[in-house]
Parts: sequence; C-alpha cells; structure tokens
Amino acid sequence: MATDLASPRDLSLTWSARVSLTPRILAVNIIALAMLAGGFFYLDSFRSRILDSRIAQASREARLIADAMAAVPAEERGALIMGYARDTGARLRLYAPTGRLIDDTRARGSRNAMMRDPDKDGWRQDVARFLDGAIDTVVGATRAPLFRERRQGLDWPDVVAALDPSVARASVWRAPDRTPVITAAASYGDGIVFTTANARDITTTVRIERFRLFVVLAIVSLLSILLSLFLARTIVRPLRRLARAAVRVRLGRAREVVVPRLPDRRDEIGLLARALSDMSGALRARIDATEAFAADVTHELKNPLASMRSAVDGLARVKDPALQEQLLAIVRDDVHRLDRLITDISDASRLDAQLSRAKFETVDIDAMLGALVDGRNTRGLPRGIRLAFTADPAGSPDVYGEAARLVRVFENLIDNAISFSPDADAVTLSTRRIDDALEVRVEDGGPGVPDAERESIFRRFHSVRPDGEAFGRHSGLGLAIARTIVDGHGGTIMVESREDGMSGAAFVVTLPAAGSD
Repeated sequence: MATDLASPRDLSLTWSARVSLTPRILAVNIIALAMLAGGFFYLDSFRSRILDSRIAQASREARLIADAMAAVPAEERGALIMGYARDTGARLRLYAPTGRLIDDTRARGSRNAMMRDPDKDGWRQDVARFLDGAIDTVVGATRAPLFRERRQGLDWPDVVAALDPSVARASVWRAPDRTPVITAAASYGDGIVFTTANARDITTTVRIERFRLFVVLAIVSLLSILLSLFLARTIVRPLRRLARAAVRVRLGRAREVVVPRLPDRRDEIGLLARALSDMSGALRARIDATEAFAADVTHELKNPLASMRSAVDGLARVKDPALQEQLLAIVRDDVHRLDRLITDISDASRLDAQLSRAKFETVDIDAMLGALVDGRNTRGLPRGIRLAFTADPAGSPDVYGEAARLVRVFENLIDNAISFSPDADAVTLSTRRIDDALEVRVEDGGPGVPDAERESIFRRFHSVRPDGEAFGRHSGLGLAIARTIVDGHGGTIMVESREDGMSGAAFVVTLPAAGSD
C-alpha cells in the first residue's frame, strides 16, 4: 500500500550528517552574524569615500588659495596665508619654482597640522591603532605611505606636479599615529602654495562608527548565542530523551520504558513524542498479545498431544483388537484436531501481516453472499438446517477490501451459526445500507450469547460450544480471525440479540462503503 513518507534520499544529509544539532544551530546563526560583521568592510568603503571627498576639497582649496596669492601683492601674502591657516586648520607653505621655501605659517607661529607622537599617547590610543591596523589588514585596505617632512619643496610630489600651472595635485599620507594627512599644491605664477592637513576627524568618525557596530555586533552575538542555546535545548534535549527511550525499547526493555509524551508541546517535537509513546504502547500491547498467544497455543497444543500420548501408550499394552481400534480412532481424531488447530493458528498469526500488504478492490457483497449461500445449499447442510440470504431492496453499496478475506469472515460466521442452530432451523443473512456503510447480519435460532460473553467470544481460543458437540471440533479462532479481518477493512463486528425478539444471536458486520471518507 502507498505511503506518504519521504524517501531516505530526501532526508539524507551530506557534510552535516555527523554534526550534532546544537553546533549546527549555532553555525547557522554565526553565519548571519558574519554577514552583519561585513559592516566593517562597508566602513572601509565609507572611509575611502570621505578621503576621496577631502582630497578633491584640498585640491580645490589649494587652487583657490593659489588664485588669491596671484591676486595680491607679495607683501600681503603672509597675512593671507595666516588667515587661511586659521580658517582651514591646515599648514600653508609657499615655495619658489626652484623648491626654495618662501614662507611658512608654522614659522609665523601657527601650530596647525602638528603630527602626534604615538609613543606619548595612552594605552587606549595604542589599542585603537592596533585595531585599526588589524581591521585594515582583514578588509584589505590600501595603506598610504608614511608622512615625513622634506627639506626641499621639490621633494614633495604635489609640488613637483604643481610646476605645471594647469595641475592642482593632492595626496594622502599616513601620520605616525595612523591618521590620514592630506597635502595639496597649486601654482600661482611666481610660486607654489603647498597645504598640509592632518584629517584626524576622519579616523575619529570611523572609529566611532566601528565602536557602535562592534557594540551592536556584540549584543546581537550574545543574544544569538543565547537564543541558539535555548533553541538547541528545546530541540536537542527532548530528542535525546526520545532517542534513549527508543534505544531501550530496541534492547527489549519496552515494558520498563516510559516514553515522554511532552503534552505541553504543540510543535513537531511534541507530535513526535506522542507518536513514539503511542508506538511504544502499541508495541508493548503487541508483545503482550504475542506472549499471550504463545501461551494459549502451548496450552491448546498440549491437550491433543496429551490425549495422543495416552492413546499411543495404551496401544503398546492393549491386545484387544476392539480397544486398539478405539485408541487408533482417538489418535486419528487428535491428529485431525492438531492439523485443524495448526492451520487456524498459522492463519491467525499471519493475518495482520497479510492484511497490511493486501491490495484492496471494490467488492459486491450482495453477489458474494448470494454465491456463498447458493454454494452451501447446493453442497447440503447438516441436520436439515436451511440457509437464506436477503439483499437490501434499495441496493447495497460496494465495499473496498479483499474478497477472499471477506469470504472467510462470512464463512466463519455461517459455520458458527449452523453449529448453534437447532435441527431443521434457518440461518439468515441480510444486508442493508446505513449512511456511508454496509451492514451485514447473520442470525441463527440458537440459545444466543449472554451479555457477559459478547466481547470475550472474539478472543483467541475462547470457545463456547453447543451442548452435544464433540470436544475439539473447533479451535476457538474462527471469530477472532473474523474480527481481525473486519478490523483490517476499517469495519466493526459485534454480536447482539435478534431484532425480531426471537431466540438466537445476530452477528453484525459493518463495513465502510467504497468511496466514503
């Protein structure tokens, strides 16, 4: 029969097959955190854009200052560059085309663009610079050349480039404390203006943003780890408990194992726990039933074997031919009894497995019962008993099942009814539709079944036989087999009193109609 279970290939794992759920959950969340940590790469791009903007700004400012230098007399240029130094925070120098220093704001007392000595900074700046270097290495940031003062103006690349009046050159350098230094130069006719600015504010801004990102990343990482551990705890721990219980069941300790049902959980873990608990209970019940069946089989087999042993022992001592014939008749009856018992036991023990593999088809019960009754009447019935069948005038629905097994059910019920019916009585079969089901009734005129016995008669080896019937004619498995088959078809079987109020029993089989939900 078809199932909706996924194939092993659909559920298989490759690289993570041997990794526990806990590190897998952590790994998934760490991957998400690593993506968040990619913000450090964005900060490097952010810093590069700021530097590009400052370089362009420094180049424009150098050009504007050069234009201003060209527009004023030489004696006013010193005051002009001091004003620009105060306004821009940069150090300004004027060079002749030969590279000779003409004027310098620092020589005039301005302390702008002073480079800090990293050896005089505190440990926090050391840590900050170390982190800057580490992050720059990780993100692959371009490292600017170290800034060093030059003796001659032509030692500066920007000044050399500015010898061309149409060029305003700007460069980025790295101060000893890892902050950027931006230089720019432009020609103003008889000289070159050279600006130097230490853009510590860029480093400060980037460090602040990195610190904020680090704080966010640390908080999110902590929460993610805690949530991952919580999630792993709520998934892995119950799964391990269920796995340990399943292992103990596999080791044959089903009776002493209590599979946790986790009633408070309404998720898939709870469904799995309850399914395993129910499966364990069903397995325990099946084991109990198997043990009870084995005990009953042993008991039932011992009776004819004991009788046969006594008869065989008597044959060795008895010399009277008549007595020997009686003992041989007992042996033959016991052999027939054992053969019938073993056949019924074999059918009963294999029935569940056979039903699980059966291919069900639509079955016309009216046609089946009509043929069964005609065949029985043609072969003849004992003690003048009559067998009759009445179909539902409105038409009976087909059922979904295995015809051979259903025939076995009604044959057992007919045999049971015949054995309890008085001589020359009638056994009647009838069908009728009840909602989305078909009901089949088998009624006899016997003594009926007491209320206290109406459930126990369907147990294996439980046999209540009519008066006068020879012992051992029935195995006590017929009704048990009938119930197993009916249960396998999704139906029910029970015994009740006859509807007309007359003496006798009525066995009622209810089967779902084909096509009903």
